[in-house]
Amino acid sequence: MMDVTFVEDTGFAPRDTVVVPLLQEEGLKGWLAELNAAENGRIARAVSAAAFKGKCGQVLDLPAVSEEITRLLLVGAGKPEELDDYGLERLGGRITAALRERRQTGAMIDLSALGEKGRGEAAARIASGMHLRNYVFDRYKSGKDDDEDNGRRLLEKVIIACADPARAEKAHAPLASLAESVHFARDLVNEPGNVLYPETFAERLKALAELGLTVEVWDERRLDELGFGALLGVARGSARPPRVVVMRWQGGRKGEAPLVFVGKGVTFDSGGISIKPSQGMDEMKGDMGGAAAVAGTMRALAARKAAVNAVGIVGLVENMPDGNAQRPGDIVRACDGQTIAVLNTDAEGRLVLADCLAWARKALKPALMIDLATLTGAILIALGKEYAGLFASDDDLAEALRQAGEKTGEKVWRMPLGKAYDKLIDHDVADMKNIGGRNAGSITAAQFLKRFVGDVPWAHLDVAGTAMAAEKSDINDSWGSGWGVRLLDAFVRTREQG
Repeated sequence: MMDVTFVEDTGFAPRDTVVVPLLQEEGLKGWLAELNAAENGRIARAVSAAAFKGKCGQVLDLPAVSEEITRLLLVGAGKPEELDDYGLERLGGRITAALRERRQTGAMIDLSALGEKGRGEAAARIASGMHLRNYVFDRYKSGKDDDEDNGRRLLEKVIIACADPARAEKAHAPLASLAESVHFARDLVNEPGNVLYPETFAERLKALAELGLTVEVWDERRLDELGFGALLGVARGSARPPRVVVMRWQGGRKGEAPLVFVGKGVTFDSGGISIKPSQGMDEMKGDMGGAAAVAGTMRALAARKAAVNAVGIVGLVENMPDGNAQRPGDIVRACDGQTIAVLNTDAEGRLVLADCLAWARKALKPALMIDLATLTGAILIALGKEYAGLFASDDDLAEALRQAGEKTGEKVWRMPLGKAYDKLIDHDVADMKNIGGRNAGSITAAQFLKRFVGDVPWAHLDVAGTAMAAEKSDINDSWGSGWGVRLLDAFVRTREQG
C-alpha cells in the first residue's frame, strides 16, 4: 500500500512535485497566490490560457513553475457541495490518476485551498480515494515493456498537508485497511481461471485466519454429507472439485444472531452443456465476483475488529462441459430437500447459492442474509454498469443497503418480486425449474433464490454489471472492481452504530 503521511499546512516552501486541488471558480488562494505573484503572474496566465475553472476532471500540469517546485498539478475539485465522503474519495482517485499518468511515484498534496473540505476526516477520505485508485494487476507482465510503463507505475509515498493532521491520521487507518480489502477482492476477480479455481481460492481464504477469522473449508465428501446436491450438480463436469468456505467473525455479543453474507464463486463458467458463445467467454473467469466481495468484506470486518457477529459463505465451483456434466433436464435436490429441474446448465449460479442459503438458514439462524452474485446478463440490460440490482424480502434491509450504496457510490436499484413472477419457475415434475423464460430473467432468478431463505430477512444483489468494471471510474481503473466490499462494510458500520 502507498505510504501516506499527514502534516500541518506548510505554506509556500520548497518542494518537488506538488498537487493542489482547487474548488470550482475560486481561483488561486493562499501560498499559491503568493507564488503566482513571486513568478510575475505566470500561474494565473497558465490557468486562464487553459480555461482551468476547477471543475471535476480538469487537470492543469505546470512543469518548472519555480526554482523550488519541479512540477505543479492543479486538480479540479468541483463545487463544495459535491464533496461528500464519496465525492472526496473521487477527488483522491483523480489525484492518483493524474500523478500516475505522469509516472510520478510520490508527491506533496496540499489541501489548504479546500478549506473545511480539506481538513481532518475529509483529508483522510481524499487519501482513501488515492489508495483505491492506486491499484494495478500486473503480476503476469514479464517486464519487457518497462520503458513504456503502460500506466503500471504506482504511487509509493505521498505527504498530505492539511489542517488537523492528527485527526486525519486517526480516520485514515481504517479507510486504508478497507482499501486493502477492496484490492484483495480485485485480485481474486482479475486472476485467470487456470490459477484461481475452487481449491486455490479456498487456500487464499484460509490465510485470512491470520486476521482472526475462523475459516472452514468443506470438500466434496463433506458437501455430499450435507446434501448440497444443487451445488455438486454444477461441479460434475469439471476436473476441479468444488469447495465451500465458511468464514466466521465473532465480534458481537455471545449468542447474537449473525449477519450472513453469501457469495457465488463460479471460478470459470463455460455454461456447461448449455455452452456459452466463444465471444467474451474469457470474461467468465470473473463469475466469482460475488464470492470475492464476500471474502473482501469478511477481511475488512476482521481487520477493523467490527463489533458484530458475521459469517461469510462462498460456494466455489467450476462449470464445465464433460461426459459427466449435468444435462439439461436433470433433477437435483438441494440440502433442504427441495428439488430443481435444471433446464439450462448455464443458470448455475442460483444452484450454488441455493444450497448455501438453505444451509445458512437452518444451521446459523441468522439475523439476515445478503447474497451477491454475477447472476444474470438481464440485469445489465436493465441497469447497465451504474447500479447493482437489489431484490429484497424486507423493506428496512433494502433501504439500509440503498443508503449504504449512496454513501459509498456502490449504488443499488431495487427491483420487484412477486407471486406472478414466482409462478414462472414452477415445474410439473420438480418443485421448481432453474429458469423462468426470456422475460424478467433477473427477477425470476431472484424468485428462485427466495424459495431457499424462508422467513429470514434477505437481500439479493445481482452484480453482473458492477463486479467486472470494463469502464473506468475515479476510484478504479481495474477490470475487477472489488464492488460490494465498501457497500457491505458501510452497511455493517451503520448497524454497529445502532
